[in-house]
Amino acid sequence: MFNAITHSQIYVLDQDEALDFYVGKLGLEVNADVDMGFMRWLTVSIPGHPERQILLEKPGGPMMSEETAQQVRELVTKGAMGGGLFLSTDDCRKTYETLLGLGVEFTDEPTERPYGIDCGLRDPFGNSIRFAQLKS
Repeated sequence: MFNAITHSQIYVLDQDEALDFYVGKLGLEVNADVDMGFMRWLTVSIPGHPERQILLEKPGGPMMSEETAQQVRELVTKGAMGGGLFLSTDDCRKTYETLLGLGVEFTDEPTERPYGIDCGLRDPFGNSIRFAQLKS
Protein backbone atom coordinates (compact mmCIF):
# COMPACT_ATOMS: atom_id res chain seq x y z
CA MET A 1 0.00 0.00 0.00
CA PHE A 2 1.30 3.49 0.88
CA ASN A 3 4.81 4.24 2.08
CA ALA A 4 4.86 8.00 2.72
CA ILE A 5 2.88 11.20 3.07
CA THR A 6 4.51 13.58 0.61
CA HIS A 7 2.20 16.61 0.57
CA SER A 8 -0.31 18.23 2.87
CA GLN A 9 -2.42 21.23 1.91
CA ILE A 10 -3.66 24.32 3.71
CA TYR A 11 -5.59 27.25 2.28
CA VAL A 12 -4.03 30.70 2.26
CA LEU A 13 -5.64 33.88 0.99
CA ASP A 14 -2.51 35.44 -0.51
CA GLN A 15 0.38 33.25 -1.63
CA ASP A 16 2.97 36.05 -1.57
CA GLU A 17 1.99 36.91 2.00
CA ALA A 18 2.11 33.19 2.80
CA LEU A 19 5.69 33.04 1.49
CA ASP A 20 6.66 35.98 3.66
CA PHE A 21 5.22 34.24 6.72
CA TYR A 22 6.17 30.59 6.14
CA VAL A 23 9.62 31.28 4.69
CA GLY A 24 10.48 34.72 6.07
CA LYS A 25 9.27 34.15 9.63
CA LEU A 26 8.91 30.40 10.23
CA GLY A 27 12.09 29.59 8.30
CA LEU A 28 10.65 26.99 5.93
CA GLU A 29 12.03 26.71 2.41
CA VAL A 30 10.31 26.82 -0.98
CA ASN A 31 10.22 23.51 -2.83
CA ALA A 32 8.09 24.50 -5.80
CA ASP A 33 6.64 27.74 -7.10
CA VAL A 34 5.04 26.94 -10.43
CA ASP A 35 2.48 28.92 -12.42
CA MET A 36 0.26 26.19 -13.83
CA GLY A 37 -1.99 28.69 -15.62
CA PHE A 38 -5.12 27.73 -13.69
CA MET A 39 -3.35 27.87 -10.31
CA ARG A 40 -0.01 28.52 -8.62
CA TRP A 41 1.53 25.35 -7.19
CA LEU A 42 3.43 26.66 -4.16
CA THR A 43 4.99 24.25 -1.67
CA VAL A 44 7.27 24.70 1.35
CA SER A 45 9.00 22.32 3.73
CA ILE A 46 11.34 22.13 6.68
CA PRO A 47 14.84 22.98 5.35
CA GLY A 48 16.59 19.84 4.15
CA HIS A 49 13.39 17.75 4.25
CA PRO A 50 11.68 18.08 0.85
CA GLU A 51 10.11 14.63 1.28
CA ARG A 52 7.23 16.25 3.22
CA GLN A 53 5.81 19.38 1.60
CA ILE A 54 2.98 21.76 2.47
CA LEU A 55 0.94 23.08 -0.44
CA LEU A 56 -0.05 26.71 0.23
CA GLU A 57 -3.18 26.76 -1.90
CA LYS A 58 -5.36 29.73 -2.70
CA PRO A 59 -9.07 28.76 -2.68
CA GLY A 60 -10.51 28.87 -6.18
CA GLY A 61 -10.80 27.17 -9.54
CA PRO A 62 -10.55 24.73 -11.03
CA MET A 63 -11.49 22.73 -7.91
CA MET A 64 -14.31 25.01 -6.73
CA SER A 65 -16.73 27.63 -7.98
CA GLU A 66 -16.22 31.27 -7.04
CA GLU A 67 -19.16 31.01 -4.63
CA THR A 68 -17.59 28.04 -2.86
CA ALA A 69 -14.14 29.71 -2.90
CA GLN A 70 -15.65 32.75 -1.15
CA GLN A 71 -17.18 30.51 1.52
CA VAL A 72 -13.82 28.77 2.03
CA ARG A 73 -12.04 32.14 2.31
CA GLU A 74 -14.51 33.19 5.01
CA LEU A 75 -13.97 29.94 6.93
CA VAL A 76 -10.17 30.26 6.67
CA THR A 77 -10.35 33.81 8.03
CA LYS A 78 -12.40 32.57 11.01
CA GLY A 79 -9.88 29.79 11.68
CA ALA A 80 -12.69 27.30 11.10
CA MET A 81 -11.28 25.11 8.32
CA GLY A 82 -10.28 22.42 10.80
CA GLY A 83 -6.84 21.84 9.29
CA GLY A 84 -3.56 22.90 10.70
CA LEU A 85 0.09 22.13 11.08
CA PHE A 86 2.02 20.56 13.94
CA LEU A 87 5.78 21.10 13.76
CA SER A 88 8.59 20.01 16.05
CA THR A 89 11.57 21.93 17.39
CA ASP A 90 14.54 21.14 19.62
CA ASP A 91 13.79 24.13 21.89
CA CYS A 92 10.18 25.28 22.08
CA ARG A 93 10.81 28.26 24.33
CA LYS A 94 13.71 29.58 22.23
CA THR A 95 11.70 29.15 19.01
CA TYR A 96 8.77 30.95 20.65
CA GLU A 97 11.00 33.90 21.66
CA THR A 98 12.55 34.08 18.19
CA LEU A 99 9.16 34.11 16.45
CA LEU A 100 7.73 36.57 18.97
CA GLY A 101 10.61 38.88 18.07
CA LEU A 102 9.63 38.57 14.40
CA GLY A 103 6.11 39.72 15.17
CA VAL A 104 4.37 36.35 15.08
CA GLU A 105 1.15 36.41 17.11
CA PHE A 106 0.57 33.43 19.40
CA THR A 107 -2.63 31.83 20.65
CA ASP A 108 -0.83 29.80 23.37
CA GLU A 109 2.49 30.36 25.12
CA PRO A 110 4.87 27.41 25.63
CA THR A 111 3.20 24.97 28.02
CA GLU A 112 4.29 21.67 29.54
CA ARG A 113 2.20 18.80 28.16
CA PRO A 114 2.43 15.02 28.65
CA TYR A 115 4.21 14.75 25.27
CA GLY A 116 6.57 17.73 25.71
CA ILE A 117 6.42 21.52 25.58
CA ASP A 118 4.19 23.07 22.95
CA CYS A 119 2.61 26.35 21.93
CA GLY A 120 0.19 27.63 19.32
CA LEU A 121 -0.15 30.40 16.77
CA ARG A 122 -2.17 31.27 13.71
CA ASP A 123 -0.82 32.24 10.34
CA PRO A 124 -1.95 35.58 8.83
CA PHE A 125 -5.00 33.84 7.35
CA GLY A 126 -6.31 32.06 10.45
CA ASN A 127 -4.76 28.60 10.04
CA SER A 128 -3.79 26.91 13.29
CA ILE A 129 -0.12 26.03 13.79
CA ARG A 130 1.37 24.31 16.82
CA PHE A 131 4.94 23.37 17.46
CA ALA A 132 6.43 21.26 20.19
CA GLN A 133 9.63 20.17 21.79
CA LEU A 134 8.73 16.48 22.04
CA LYS A 135 9.86 14.25 24.87
CA SER A 136 12.27 11.59 23.73
